[in-house]
Amino acid sequence: MFIEVRKRWALLALLAIALLVVAGCGRAAGPAPAPAAPVEEAAPAEEAAPAEEAAPAEEAAPAAVVADPIPYPDPPDLGLGDLNPVRLPIDQILTYKALPEYNEPEWVTELVEAGELPPVEERLPKEPMVLLESGMADGIGVYGDAHHGFSACPTAGWNKAAGVTMGWFGIESYTANHNGLVKIGALFRADQDIEPIPNLAKSWEWSEDGLELTMHLVEGAKWSDGHPFTSEDVIFSYEDFVLDPNVNSAAQAGSFTWNGEVATLEAIDDYTIKWTFPIPHPPGFMYLIRDDRLYIAPSHVLKPLHPKYNSDMDYKDFENALPPDKLPLVTMGPWAVVEYKTDELLIMRRNPYFWQVDEAGNQLPYFDEIVYQKGPSGVGRDLCTMAGSCDHTNLENPSTFVETLRRAAEEDAHFEVSWGPELLGYELLINLSTSLGVKNERDAAMRELYRDFRFRRALSHAIDREGVAQSIMRGPFLRGWPGGIFPGAPDIEKESFVYYAYDLPSAKALLAELGFEDTDGNGIVNWTSGPLQGEDLAIAITANEDQAESATTGEALVTMLGQAGIKVNYRPVTSSTRNDFVTSGEWEMHVDRMGQAFALPFTRCDELGPTTTTSPSWHREGEQPRELLDFEVELVDVIGEYCATTDPADRKELLNQYNRIFTENLYAVGIFSGRYGLGLAKRYHNVPVGTPVFLYTWVEDSVMLQQLWTPVEEQRPQVYPGTVPVFSE
Repeated sequence: MFIEVRKRWALLALLAIALLVVAGCGRAAGPAPAPAAPVEEAAPAEEAAPAEEAAPAEEAAPAAVVADPIPYPDPPDLGLGDLNPVRLPIDQILTYKALPEYNEPEWVTELVEAGELPPVEERLPKEPMVLLESGMADGIGVYGDAHHGFSACPTAGWNKAAGVTMGWFGIESYTANHNGLVKIGALFRADQDIEPIPNLAKSWEWSEDGLELTMHLVEGAKWSDGHPFTSEDVIFSYEDFVLDPNVNSAAQAGSFTWNGEVATLEAIDDYTIKWTFPIPHPPGFMYLIRDDRLYIAPSHVLKPLHPKYNSDMDYKDFENALPPDKLPLVTMGPWAVVEYKTDELLIMRRNPYFWQVDEAGNQLPYFDEIVYQKGPSGVGRDLCTMAGSCDHTNLENPSTFVETLRRAAEEDAHFEVSWGPELLGYELLINLSTSLGVKNERDAAMRELYRDFRFRRALSHAIDREGVAQSIMRGPFLRGWPGGIFPGAPDIEKESFVYYAYDLPSAKALLAELGFEDTDGNGIVNWTSGPLQGEDLAIAITANEDQAESATTGEALVTMLGQAGIKVNYRPVTSSTRNDFVTSGEWEMHVDRMGQAFALPFTRCDELGPTTTTSPSWHREGEQPRELLDFEVELVDVIGEYCATTDPADRKELLNQYNRIFTENLYAVGIFSGRYGLGLAKRYHNVPVGTPVFLYTWVEDSVMLQQLWTPVEEQRPQVYPGTVPVFSE
């Protein structure tokens, strides 16, 4: 099966290159020529008034007309075909059970015989998770190999539950994202999407009234340092991270609050927990407790460092309690970080206590080692893969698509590329809060302006989306996008998009209607009233520097908005800095690559609008109550209905209603959309057919990394062969 898929991917890559050549491949030196702006027809010469009788220009010029929205076009047909995944019931992909015997790599057995590790059966839980052969593309694997990756995000530390960035680009997935009660990444292979995939919670049942949920944890599982995993870890992670307002956790109390009451969690015993809710079957709850939202932290490591239990610690100290040099990493994941050199490399070794096996009893993972290079930009991952140094890249930076496809089509390429639906999208986020981050009268005036629909529409009409897309990559891979739900998302219909397309005169007319006028003749319109009277209209735009196309788009907006008379102060920022801005509210506009909430909204209901105090990121609530715009109130109602239903027809209707409200009111200003590509080493086996780069989660979780394997003769050498993480007492 793997060989067949490999050949199909190679053909797809060649076909894509052919299409790109026809369309004019290669990155353009600058923005594509902008479409001509609509102009008024000139009056016939005989009707023109004599020059001496002409009225003053300002009286003669008719009022500018703002262009109507246009229909959103169909996507281009790239002819790439479709690799549909094989969908199975979850119980044909994995189960939990004891096996007659267990196996491990020979070199690990040698460590056991030397007294450095307990026997494998003592390191595994009573009933480990078993990955079934029926759910594997290529079957039971062999041990060995070192996977090579690339990260362009700084590793700030290891306290992920407190919002600290570990480095992204798969680093969290290889280690920390297995610290979740449930997982959703592999749901693209499941025959349903109502229930998530079990993980540290192996089973659960609801009470008859739907107000209680009892979950059964994996009994006898251990952290990578050998310490038992129990319900105490779950209680600590929920009560002292999620519910503690001083901790910047991925999920916060608002997400677990219904009718003004927060869900409670109690331990029945070491391996049983019970959730209690204020309403029956709270919408979207099972997706709130997934691995990247309710991250389960090791209580034996972090509880003694938490300010609640240690008066010598403050919350900043706690957030930074696990700095990058505090290694090895204590995790429930397949690998643990053992070495990190700032901006250079990161190395993980197999976790000898990992609690999963294959059907033959082989303790997972198959790979022994993960090696990361560090660099300043996500483009580096594409270049590293093309050069043969890295084994995986997510094609998310369109500026490198063509070069990557060309390299993949060459006979000696060690990787191949496949494509997914239109789930890559960039938007201009606009801070709509009236209070969070507002420090002076300028901030207040700017926020009031941003909340005026006419200004957001002026921005939309000022952005030549097709010009931005084609400047990044010529050809059919990228196109303009109004924003909202991704065009390739399931259930979305193009008729639900309200598209205020590029029309520079409309942008200028809307600014004039708002009272702006270029009073000093420098090409930038001025405030003509209020506390900023006489000042240029200047906005601040940021973009994550590790997202190459976000930065490119930010630079393009400087010119495009400038043509409308708006001055842009642009600067790239790190992911960590951006996180700080979101929390403090001290930002104005931000170019962002949007997340999975806009691909599969029902998996992230709390991220779709102002349903919690921390969502969406561009309208968070601070110490003062949030002032919702009228359409936001409508959105909240639609989101509530959408997330409460499991009926496919109702879900589709409500999703398209949501998208219409979002795009009609320009909740965020879409710029362009495209497709993700997956570049992966040819030597890897057990890659599920149709694995998406970006759907329920990123590909690193979708592919189930612990099951990938490489034939012995194709394996790469390891940096630290024959070693496991060693933890001090």
